Amino acid sequence: MGIRFILMVNKQGQTRLAQYYEYLTLEERRALEGEIVRKCLARNEQQCSFVEHRNYKIVYRRYASLFFLVGVDNDENELAILEFIHLLVETMDRHFGNVCELDIMFHLEKAHFMLEEMVMNGCIVETSKTNILQPIQLMEKSS
Repeated sequence: MGIRFILMVNKQGQTRLAQYYEYLTLEERRALEGEIVRKCLARNEQQCSFVEHRNYKIVYRRYASLFFLVGVDNDENELAILEFIHLLVETMDRHFGNVCELDIMFHLEKAHFMLEEMVMNGCIVETSKTNILQPIQLMEKSS
């Protein structure tokens, strides 16, 4: 398994979306998120986007007011995960039109659905924006 968790966090450190692909208790998740968010948000723009924390490698990227953080195994390719983050943002941009924090907050189920279409059990299974968005567009069309 490659991806362990995906977090979307605002500049104040508030988690807007969290998706885990391994079991952690609520207390463990809360502690892990707090540690990772503090560590990543404290870094400046000149530092690289990779941080090692516990037994994870954290790959993160900031887009506007949102930080996208992905926790992966130590042997995972960081650049591939950065590309995945970019694909996720591009997919959300295509659907929401320049995705922002409010889009995630008011359409959380759609954001989770996009992630579920892209990642299954910690493995990236879909990279086509059209294929990812097609079921969401069908659901919107039928309602």
